[in-house]
Amino acid sequence: MKDLVLLKIGGSVITDKKKAFTENRKAINRLSKEIRKGYNPRRMKLILIHGAGSFGHHMVHKNKIHKGIRNSKQLVDFAETQTVQNRFNAMVTESLQSQRIPAIPILASSTAVMHNIRLKHMCLDGVKELLKIGMVPVLYGVPAVDTKQKCSILSGDMIMSWIGKELKPDKIIHATDVDGIYTADPKRSRKAKLIKEITLEDWRKIKNGLTGSSSVDVTGGMFLKVSEMITLAKLGISSQFINASRAGNVEKALKGKKVKGTLIKA
Repeated sequence: MKDLVLLKIGGSVITDKKKAFTENRKAINRLSKEIRKGYNPRRMKLILIHGAGSFGHHMVHKNKIHKGIRNSKQLVDFAETQTVQNRFNAMVTESLQSQRIPAIPILASSTAVMHNIRLKHMCLDGVKELLKIGMVPVLYGVPAVDTKQKCSILSGDMIMSWIGKELKPDKIIHATDVDGIYTADPKRSRKAKLIKEITLEDWRKIKNGLTGSSSVDVTGGMFLKVSEMITLAKLGISSQFINASRAGNVEKALKGKKVKGTLIKA
């Protein structure tokens, strides 16, 4: 889709992932202002995807629904987890709307079908029509039905990859809480070095250095994020990883200005 930008805001930026059900209201509002300044509806179409952060990972880590449904109690856990994440999405979309951005919540799991923890189908017809009239769809990671284990986690990164393959965006921005992709976890190792560019040839060499999240995370952490973008790189779609915790970075990236980070090159 021409002039389409996919922007993913990590749950680690807009929540405190170490504390269950704790939003970072200051970061949410700041990023809404940055998106308003960077988003030009006359020149681009925008899809926003955000992580669940502490509104999802802690619940799922406890109720184990990401490993499948094994009893009737977990059916209720499945429903409750979805509801909590819907409430968090409402906080994000309301903040965007306060900046006069026509952000509209989209529940990805209402049309998604997983199989053995992989996304097999998700209908984007409604999303495409919303983009045509100038809306900004806001999707988010949620538990979804799985034809093998009844339930698994449809992460924001999987959603990002699916939309990328289906709609072929002009630009993909992954906004996390670190400056990009490192040789090791920069929160744990002082020896970690920023990788400014990753090609398909580089991927085989560096993937063993990528780890999960330093907080509770049931969706695969940084390894999954990069793996999904490598899939898109094989299809000719590049993406960039930047630090959304640094004020101004998201606005600059949306405007096409240079931002410190990592480019995954198609």
